[in-house]
Amino acid sequence: IRIRQDWRQLGVAAVVWDAAVVLCAYLEIGGIELRDRSVIELGAGTGLLGIVATLLGAHVTITDRAAALEFLESNVQANLPSELRPRAVVKELTWGKDLRNFSPGAFDFILGADIVYLEETFADLLQTLEHLCSERTVILLSCRIRYERDHKFLKMLSGRFSVYEVHYDASKDVHIYKAQRGSWKDDF
Repeated sequence: IRIRQDWRQLGVAAVVWDAAVVLCAYLEIGGIELRDRSVIELGAGTGLLGIVATLLGAHVTITDRAAALEFLESNVQANLPSELRPRAVVKELTWGKDLRNFSPGAFDFILGADIVYLEETFADLLQTLEHLCSERTVILLSCRIRYERDHKFLKMLSGRFSVYEVHYDASKDVHIYKAQRGSWKDDF
């Protein structure tokens, strides 16, 4: 996989972050079966995570804001063989805004890498997760815990979903959290 990056053009959306690399590795070796599963990636940026999920056999909807879509699409097209391209759809999604364009509960997995960093997006992100989730949907979020606001988001998430840490990469200081609808809660 060769991912084009361009900080000057799109800032944070055009950089491969460690959290994406760690979650990709986790998907490859973590015993998660993605073959023929329905996956959506939120805040895809360069598209690395969605590309890897597609290569692992999933049908993936790779999303980001409108400004990032052309860049995202170019990475997806450059890295997927033609026979796999129909399994990956790049689509606009601004959290909390474009939800009518997505069927409620239609995905087996929701993936996000380093999407928890702007506190003003937390409520919209939670609304989006709730809309996209069914009882069977598994959310996997990878992130660095940099600030108190990151803990605040995890508390907000655990108020609506069952959340627990499934992996920690000490070399990159990246945590992977699994969230699902359910009755048990973790304290963050």
